[in-house]
Amino acid sequence: MKLKTLTTAIILATVPMTGAFAAALDRSGQSIAAFLQPDNYFEAGLSVLDPNVSGKTNAALGNQNTGDMAGDYYFPHAALKLQLNDKFSFGLIYDQPFGADAEYNQTAAFTHPTQGNTSVEVDSQNLAMIFGFQPTENWNVYAGPVYQTIKGNVSLRGAAYSVLGGYHPTAGALPAGNLPGYDANISEDGAAGWLAGFAYQIPEIALKASVTYRSEVDHDVYIDETIPSLATLSTGAILLPYVENNTTITTPQSVNVDFQTGIMANTVAFANVRWVNWKDFAIRPNKFGQASNLLGKNPAVNQPNGFDLVAYTDDQISATVGVGRKLTEHWAGNVSVGWDSGAGNPVTTLGPTEGYWNLGLGVQYSPTAQTFIAGGVKYFWLGDADAQSGSQFNTPNSVAKFEDNDALAYGLKIGYKF
Repeated sequence: MKLKTLTTAIILATVPMTGAFAAALDRSGQSIAAFLQPDNYFEAGLSVLDPNVSGKTNAALGNQNTGDMAGDYYFPHAALKLQLNDKFSFGLIYDQPFGADAEYNQTAAFTHPTQGNTSVEVDSQNLAMIFGFQPTENWNVYAGPVYQTIKGNVSLRGAAYSVLGGYHPTAGALPAGNLPGYDANISEDGAAGWLAGFAYQIPEIALKASVTYRSEVDHDVYIDETIPSLATLSTGAILLPYVENNTTITTPQSVNVDFQTGIMANTVAFANVRWVNWKDFAIRPNKFGQASNLLGKNPAVNQPNGFDLVAYTDDQISATVGVGRKLTEHWAGNVSVGWDSGAGNPVTTLGPTEGYWNLGLGVQYSPTAQTFIAGGVKYFWLGDADAQSGSQFNTPNSVAKFEDNDALAYGLKIGYKF
């Protein structure tokens, strides 16, 4: 089988869209594949996601259509791998692992007539520095530090969030001077983590398997919050002002398992599985937490320990399987099927989908033995979800249902082997 030289050619055609619309805030899929390429190697790519996510509020909120609340977004990535000698390698991988972009622009459940709309935007950047040791031709052990930044902003508006959305349960929408709703501006913060893993390969049959662990990263951030006063939220109790403090946001640990093998001449099969620990992830900004502790004592809310702005009930598991084939000396293609479990249902109104199925097609053109350009497209069938406000977390209650949604992702990547 002519498979030794196909290890790079086929798998690179999959394009970096493994996690383009994965559970919770997961985006890039954090692939390590570029570091495991033979010899010296460089790649750069861009993926774009065009989702369509809409639903309908519950009867208490008027059975109103939400309109499409999911924004388009893109995320670049780049990687450099150097084979320093027969035993040691070094690599840099840049990606944007976590993110969100959404805004509701219709229905009073998620908008305020004078104070704007419910929205969320989260951006992250990740740079991994990887050192590899190859004791034999077949084994590769690697590890290294990771530097990660994260920033974002959130606005809550509308009757779905009651007083935190600028609405009073009986009086309706109130002027900004009385009840402006909630805003959080998360200043950019950088923090360090680490990764480690190992890989095994048999080049003669294009077999390669790897397991990679990425640690949690703790971000101690200042969040500039605009929030109704505790006096407004109370029922007459004497209350102290909000206490200023930072908030800890911990991005989750994860494990990636990747596998490929030759199955016939000019053809390889590939698979990857990713686990992300979203069940232990939560964001409770400082002032929001103080307000939720007060609101949660209301018997109608029944959250005596308060509630989070964003949280998830389950860990995420995603998987992709596919087949790639070298078609000619210059062309290769692949087809893949993907699945994602989601991170629990009901889920936050700021990301109201539960997992997906997807179908992907990729093509690669190699004008020379050292260079290539690859493109791909994936269509996502997004899972139905019941959307909750924060005060409803860990209950069966919800404010809206999102069904029959989809997304289209496409990407482009160039590579150079030297």
